[in-house]
Amino acid sequence: VQLQASGGGLVQAGGSLSLSCAASGRTDNIYGMGWWRQAPGKEREFVAAIGWVLQRTYYADSAKGRFSISRDNAKNTVYLQVNSLNPEDTAVYYCAAQRKFSYIDYYSTNGYSYWGQGTLVTVSS
Repeated sequence: VQLQASGGGLVQAGGSLSLSCAASGRTDNIYGMGWWRQAPGKEREFVAAIGWVLQRTYYADSAKGRFSISRDNAKNTVYLQVNSLNPEDTAVYYCAAQRKFSYIDYYSTNGYSYWGQGTLVTVSS
């Protein structure tokens, strides 16, 4: 499975962006998908995730109320709408996918088998 993230960019505080992540390859192996981010000098942190069948969503506290994750199974694409951005949201945003019949944990990097290359989001004050 290959994941291609896009949609990052430079935005002013209070602005919004729409991130996308398209999966290709053996997409029938995918279970849940998620977004993570890593700011300079910090560890990668969970942002949001969504299940495959029921599309149940999971959010980090920092994302609740501002970010919205969705997916289009027909297009093998997951989206992250990020609103009310602030400089603390500046990071490389990574999409990740879980593999069926493997260890599943929405909140841990160990729960994901596939990772994209990341897209940079920069929020200016």
